[in-house]
Amino acid sequence: MDLSELRQRIDALDDQLLLLLNERMEHVKAVGEVKRAQKAIIYRPEREKQILDRLTRQNNGLLSRSAIEAIFLEIFAVSRNLELPERIAYLGPEGSFTHQAAESRFGGMSEYLVLPTIHSIFDSVETGRARFGVVPIENNQEGMVGETVDLLREKELHIAAEAYLSIHFAFASQFDSLTQIRRIYSKDIAFRQCSKFLREYFEDNRIELIPVESTSKAAKLAFNEPDSAAICSHIAARLYGVPVLFDNIGDSDQNRTRFLIISKNFTNQKSQADKTTIIANLPNTHKPGVLFDFLKDFYDRGINLTKIESRPLRQGSSFRYWFLVEFEGHYEDEAIREILAKYGNNLKVLGSYVRTA
Repeated sequence: MDLSELRQRIDALDDQLLLLLNERMEHVKAVGEVKRAQKAIIYRPEREKQILDRLTRQNNGLLSRSAIEAIFLEIFAVSRNLELPERIAYLGPEGSFTHQAAESRFGGMSEYLVLPTIHSIFDSVETGRARFGVVPIENNQEGMVGETVDLLREKELHIAAEAYLSIHFAFASQFDSLTQIRRIYSKDIAFRQCSKFLREYFEDNRIELIPVESTSKAAKLAFNEPDSAAICSHIAARLYGVPVLFDNIGDSDQNRTRFLIISKNFTNQKSQADKTTIIANLPNTHKPGVLFDFLKDFYDRGINLTKIESRPLRQGSSFRYWFLVEFEGHYEDEAIREILAKYGNNLKVLGSYVRTA
């Protein structure tokens, strides 16, 4: 079979895909009408996970799990916008890793609100200017994002979902030859996380490393200025049209950031793989055994704790703390309900959502 025949077959399959996708959207439209009548929530991460799990189980072709996710998450995003367009706020600028995380869950066609600070994202969701907000919560190399953790306690918002993103830095420049490059722009943290690449490729050259406020700005500068390059995200290089010379240049290929999708008055239905996040303001934490007894309640009920993070209470001059606690399960599970009832107002449920890692 020659190339022309192969292309004709692909064209015929594309025609079928288009027909099937339009048929799917007709059903999506009908679902949206039912949800609007019932004032139901459009975004259902647990339902999306069920679909992805089912497709992965029955898959016998060349597509990997990640490929299936990439294709169908975009289909889900288009479907949600057909049901009811919703604005999503994320930590800017455009081309940031948070932008990349937002698109991985809400697709390229959603309406986005680009905001300068994590606090402004919480405010936009709290006031209804955005339906969802995407904020970083932790990086496995740098630790927790304190501002996000503190705002989860201060604001009356809920966690709708989580998303993990592998942080792969790219080296982008208008020049193919490294000897022509005199300046490299990036965030200071990116320089630290790509130090091995910089030593190996530019040890003998007189290169100026110039920190800027974002990898997006680095890509923009690399596009506009001669003799320069940027260490940035793929989405930033694509956004500003800077060719990528080297991919995945970070010191660690295990660099991952976890993001939270926050919303107002949001609850998830139970799935088979849930995680719950709570705030614990335990009384008398200065007394021996208070924290131990609290954690033992989870142990006695067979609940797997996945994270506990202490934060300063910032009341008076004493050193007192509250805790961000995460564990497997849904807040409607009987064992978890027992703990919530025992501690009452000392616990605040931020949300139960599909566990993705």
